[in-house]
Amino acid sequence: MAPSAEAADGGGRARFLADAAARGLDVEIVERLAAHSLEEAAGILGITPADIVKSLVVKHKDGSFLFALIPGDRQISWPKLRGLVGVNKLSLPPADVALDATGYERGTITPLGSTKAWPVYADRTITGRRISMGAGQHGYSAFVDADALTSALDAVVADISDPNPI
Repeated sequence: MAPSAEAADGGGRARFLADAAARGLDVEIVERLAAHSLEEAAGILGITPADIVKSLVVKHKDGSFLFALIPGDRQISWPKLRGLVGVNKLSLPPADVALDATGYERGTITPLGSTKAWPVYADRTITGRRISMGAGQHGYSAFVDADALTSALDAVVADISDPNPI
């Protein structure tokens, strides 16, 4: 899929930075080489995969969405997240639906600067450290204090992940 005009001109990154500033969050944006895997991205950034937090867009059965923040060395636990949200069906939408829901392309998605402020659920294992996450534009990553992020987003912090299978 070709990048959107906004992604090509940095509009997503600008939205990310504006929202972070409005929330009083101290973020550091770094330009990075393209990576073909989360492990490769971690190596480029000089961090572990656990320090990269994936911002997953999850579709609720009622048509709304939520964000699930999951560390790179873990996977979303559907039973745990469904139980927390109180529903029996949640799913990952196709890339075009995620773009429509957030204004961000896959690989750049973040709750900060999303075109709609969906609820945020963060896995408890991200707390207490500095994390990296999408910055709204391909080729860029953001570093932020996880506790400040979850507070600024009024995120529900809970056990919503499982270790990745080996």
